[in-house]
Amino acid sequence: MRTIRRTAAMAATLLIAIGGTASTSVASASTDPVSGTPASHLPASAGAPAPVKPKGDTVDPRKVGWTSAKPIRNGRYLRVTWWSGVEPCTVLDRVRVKETRKKVTVTLYEGRGKDAQMCVMIAVRKSTIVKLRAPLGDRKVVDGAVR
Repeated sequence: MRTIRRTAAMAATLLIAIGGTASTSVASASTDPVSGTPASHLPASAGAPAPVKPKGDTVDPRKVGWTSAKPIRNGRYLRVTWWSGVEPCTVLDRVRVKETRKKVTVTLYEGRGKDAQMCVMIAVRKSTIVKLRAPLGDRKVVDGAVR
C-alpha cells in the first residue's frame, strides 16, 4: 500500500511540475522561438495517417486492431488505418490477409524495433496498403485482432 501511495505522490508531483513548466512557456511565448499555434492553422496533411510498410523482425509482435479498411484502386487493394505509437517503439511487423468468398480478414501485427530504448507514449495514426488476390466486391472486411 505504501508503494502505491508513493507512486501516486510522485505522479502528482510530476504533473504539477509539468503544469508549471507549461504555463511558464506560454507566458514567454513572445520571446520564445516555439509558439502555441492553434490546430486550425495546421496544414491539411497534419491529420492524415502516416503511411507505413511492414518491416518484419520486430520484438514481441502482437495483433493490433484497426479502425478502418477502405477499398481503393477498384477494390483490388485496401487502405487499412489504425492508432499506434512512434517508431522504433511501435513498428508494423506484418499484415496477414485471409480471403474467402464471403469475407476478407485483415490482421495487423506490431512489435518493438530492435533499437527501441526509451519510448514516449504518443498516439500516431498510421495506414498501410494491402493487396487482395481478387477485388473486394460484396465481401465483408473483418479485423483479425478482434474476437
